[in-house]
Amino acid sequence: MKENPIRSLPGIPVLLILLLLDVVAIALPLTHGVHPGPAWIAATVVTFLMAGVYKVEPNQAAVLSLFGKYVGTVKQDGLRWNNPFYAKRKISLRVRNFESGRLKVNELDGSPIEIAAVIVWRVVDSAEAVFNVDDYESFVHIQSEAALRAMATSYPYDQHEEGDISLRSHPAEISDRLKEHLDERLTAAGVEVLEARISHLAYAPEIAQAMLQRQQANAVIAARTRIVAGAVGMVEMALAELEKNGTVRLDEERRAAMVSNLLVVLCGDRSTQPIVNAGSLY
Repeated sequence: MKENPIRSLPGIPVLLILLLLDVVAIALPLTHGVHPGPAWIAATVVTFLMAGVYKVEPNQAAVLSLFGKYVGTVKQDGLRWNNPFYAKRKISLRVRNFESGRLKVNELDGSPIEIAAVIVWRVVDSAEAVFNVDDYESFVHIQSEAALRAMATSYPYDQHEEGDISLRSHPAEISDRLKEHLDERLTAAGVEVLEARISHLAYAPEIAQAMLQRQQANAVIAARTRIVAGAVGMVEMALAELEKNGTVRLDEERRAAMVSNLLVVLCGDRSTQPIVNAGSLY
């Protein structure tokens, strides 16, 4: 079922003509002594033809059907006229959005999380929206939540290795994946997804505290790793400069002591208190 544009007549001129014919049909028996039977029949027919007048608002489509058979779609806005036997159903073509409820799902690693998304969509094929599904708005909402669940179970919450895509660290990529899932599910209903993005993401309350502690531990380990790597580089550079300039010559024991002291100074959580040796170096 694909959308088929159909012509319609301007409603205002048609309505004026029908009103004029209705007045003439009613006035003839009174002014010219014409038998009222045919005049009343003509007035009844004209009045019935007025039922073909309908209104189409901007960014709206009227889907016309005749005794259950799809005839076509009218998108010209304003007052329009078509066959009064046509059944007319109005479909909004405006851009719409909604936020899904907070869903509780298990991410790729099996941890329960809460996730929600904002979906921006619109109808692009009115015939498919009316005849392919029972209620296209309900269909969009239900399929959006199903797509969100499927996408959330395919990725971990946090990034474990460099280059991995996770729900928290790659919002742009996750939004693209969610949009792809939605396009696959909603195309049959004549709906186009303009944007899909995560609006809420968090661990489930029962594991949130434990996951926070793990994140803090991972952050501490990462920071310590970088600090130690930097400190080792600074110690190597200091020893190389001392030997290069010949300022101080150290044997292996004092070199080890100096390395230990420098690492304590560079890697310590708190500032160190220096001890000044007022005597000889040895």
